[in-house]
Formats: sequence, structure tokens, C-alpha cells
Amino acid sequence: MAPIIVPWVTIRYGWHAAFLVTGVFSASWIFWWFSKYRKPADHPTLTGVELNHIYQEAATEMGPAIPWRRLLGYRQTWAFLIAKFLTDPIWWFYLFWVPGFFQKQHGLNLMQVGLPIVVIYLISDAGSIAGGWLSSQFIQRGYSVNTGRKVAMLICAVSVVPIVDAYRTEGLWATTCLIGLAAAAHQGFSANLFTTASDMFPSHAVASVVGIGGMAGAVGGMLIANIVGHILQATGSYFVPFLIAGTAYLIALGVMQAIVPRLQPVNSV
Repeated sequence: MAPIIVPWVTIRYGWHAAFLVTGVFSASWIFWWFSKYRKPADHPTLTGVELNHIYQEAATEMGPAIPWRRLLGYRQTWAFLIAKFLTDPIWWFYLFWVPGFFQKQHGLNLMQVGLPIVVIYLISDAGSIAGGWLSSQFIQRGYSVNTGRKVAMLICAVSVVPIVDAYRTEGLWATTCLIGLAAAAHQGFSANLFTTASDMFPSHAVASVVGIGGMAGAVGGMLIANIVGHILQATGSYFVPFLIAGTAYLIALGVMQAIVPRLQPVNSV
């Protein structure tokens, strides 16, 4: 909704109002969530089996909190951390720079840029679901978890590569589809990457490992904003940013494979 609403609000009422409107939407969602949230025992649709899992089995599986310092001693943590550091910034690149790219390369104004971005997000929605479905299909067909996850991630990584040509693609909708495919592949890659944390670590360590990876991804996102800005200022071309976007996932998967050739669970945490 945002790519349609925000430009209209910005042009009509100014950019301050755009922040206020999106903030109101967020606050409304919070109030809606509180009105609908129920404790598991009070939820009308929760089955007895699910309730038993939450209160008994899941509680039994939980162990003590693990210090980050200890988790950083495992190669599995570094595999996840580095992959997040390399790939999360690409998503931030799409969020921050694609509207400006459409304006500069394809002559769109603020009101016109919304529809292509909506299409990109809708395509990426499909990738979010397809990435998880793909690895599940491999595993259900008898492949190991290691093979299922990594082959799915490889397919996603390869699917991003065509975005390298986005900077010189002339048609608006051809460019939109290229970026949409890359965004969908990012989401599919990310869905499987997140799951590797639970493949490699016991349940009481997964949240901490994901937190470490999320921090690394945020640092990468902070860096990519500066890097792309300097590149565009120096060259005026989107070639290098799209080259980075097209190769980051293959590099990340290669690093993961080098560090953890098999997604072996850590049993000593």
C-alpha cells in the first residue's frame, strides 16, 4: 500500500505528512493486535495438542540463555552471520535506491513510481512463499536437509544474477520484472537462510543466533547506503550497485558452504 499512498500524501501535504500517515497506520495495527491477541490457553481455535506443545514440550526443550561470546565460537554462527551481512544489504538497496533509479533511468515522477514498486513487492511476496516451499519439496523427496536448503538457496542465488543488466534495460516493465525477480529470489534465499539457524542450533539458542545475524545484516545495510551513494556520485551509473546485488548471494552461499559443508547441529550449546 505504501508505494501508492506515500507519494500522493507527499505531493498533496508534504513529506512530513507522509511520515505521520504511515505512523498512524502502524499505531492502528498495534491497537488492532492488542484487541485480537489472546493467551494460548484462552485462544478459541487452539487445539489441545498445540496447547500441550506450548506449555509442556516446548518448555522442556528450552535451555538456559547462551552468551553471545560463546555462540561466536561456533563456525555455524559465523556462516549465518556472514551470509546475513552479505545479503541483507541488497534488500535495503532495493528499498532505498530503486525509486530514485526509476526516476533517473526511466523518467518517472514521484506519482508514477508507485505502481512499478507495488509490482516488485507483489512478486517478492511470491518468492517468500516459494523459497520455503522449494526446500520442503526437496526434503520431502528424500534429500537431506543440507541438500534441500542449499539447493533451494542456490536456485534463488542464480535467479538474482539477471539483475546485473537492470541498469541498461530500456523497457520500464522489463526492468521492473528483473528487479521483481531479484527481490523474490532474495526473499526465497532469506527464508531458507533463517531456517538454517534452527537446523544447526537447539531451540534455546536460535533466537540469539538470529539476533546476531540480524545485527550483521543491519550493519551491512548501513554500509550499503553509503557505498551506493559514493558510487553514484563518482560514476553516475547503477552498474556497480546492480553488479553487487547480482553476485552477493552466490558469494554468501559459497562462504556458507566453505564454513559449514554440512548443516550439522551444534549439540554442545
